[in-house]
Amino acid sequence: RGRTVPAGDAATLLPSTRVLLKRREVAEVELELQSQREEFRQRMERLALRREQLARREEEQRDVILKYDAFLKAVAARRERARAVAQGAEAACRRRELEGLLQHRERLARRLRSLRRFGDYLRDALSSMGQFQDVPAMLVHFGVLAEARAVLAQEAEAGQERLAQGRARLQRYQEEMSTEILNTNNELAQLHTRLEAACQDVLQWESNWAHVQSTVTQKTLLLGQIKLAVLNLFQLCTAWLRIPMDVALEDTEAQLDMLLLCMRGLADICATSMHPPRHRGARLSWSQE
Repeated sequence: RGRTVPAGDAATLLPSTRVLLKRREVAEVELELQSQREEFRQRMERLALRREQLARREEEQRDVILKYDAFLKAVAARRERARAVAQGAEAACRRRELEGLLQHRERLARRLRSLRRFGDYLRDALSSMGQFQDVPAMLVHFGVLAEARAVLAQEAEAGQERLAQGRARLQRYQEEMSTEILNTNNELAQLHTRLEAACQDVLQWESNWAHVQSTVTQKTLLLGQIKLAVLNLFQLCTAWLRIPMDVALEDTEAQLDMLLLCMRGLADICATSMHPPRHRGARLSWSQE
């Protein structure tokens, strides 16, 4: 820095000399400002690098969400396939049971047709004989036919009942499967809706967080610039006026108070320079005051 002229001697210098001194001071201030601009440019570069890192992190988070969505869809598809396989196996079992009942019914029908031949044979025999040999023989003959018919009818009725029960079970199972499939589809739709809402919430919170970070960064940067400007002005004033700097570097409020006092002192000096007293002995420097 250039030599600082005391306030008492500065009043006696020529105007050209005072102009040179002021220009030197302006050049020093310009160098300080240029240094501050370079530091600010470096801070902005670091801030841009930080923003790029945040953008990469956001892209990675979106990839994770997409992979999780694909995983949920794959799990749901596997679960649906397993349920379909189980339902197909149960339906195949019911179809086999129904086929068994139908086969049993067919066997009963064939047995009934085979017994009808015996009835025809007996009727032909009776017609050829003309009459029964005796009453006990006729009673025994009709009793046997009635018992055989009752047994066949009972077996046919039991087969029909088993067939009806099998059909009822099959229909009930089909209804249960339809209801379960409908509930599963509704549940999948609800899960998909909830997943989409969660994705929207994630995007909204990420956007809000990015805005908050940007606002905090801007406010922090502005506050740092203000503190740095106050500190620089404070150091320049205290150095130029040769005032002891007993204020902490982080105490911005005290620095502002000191700057205000310096500004008032400079204003008094300027007023004194513009309206000097009549007697030279009455002139006092601001630093001595």
